[in-house]
Amino acid sequence: MLIKEYTPEQEQLARFAKAMGHPARVAILDFLARQECCFFGDIHEVLPIAKATVSQHLKELKEAGLIQGFIEPPKVRYCINRENWGVARALFSSFLTNGIESEKEKCCK
Repeated sequence: MLIKEYTPEQEQLARFAKAMGHPARVAILDFLARQECCFFGDIHEVLPIAKATVSQHLKELKEAGLIQGFIEPPKVRYCINRENWGVARALFSSFLTNGIESEKEKCCK
């Protein structure tokens, strides 16, 4: 019998990475992270993303927990989910520096 061997951290990191796996989503995250407060408006008006595709990208980011959106008619308010942003930062930092800091044998020169 095979046992699932992924840690919860690996699964969460993979969800974040998948959500960030499209340049449009990275642009949306970058834009929202630079806002001093939540953004009210249509993201397609400030980024080079077609209106037809914005909602799908926002949905992916929201499902991964990287952003949150609130309907306030007639607009929607979008924000970075600060708590999960911190989790993502810690997971990516740990993953990307794991083993790099040590003086391991350089086998792939």
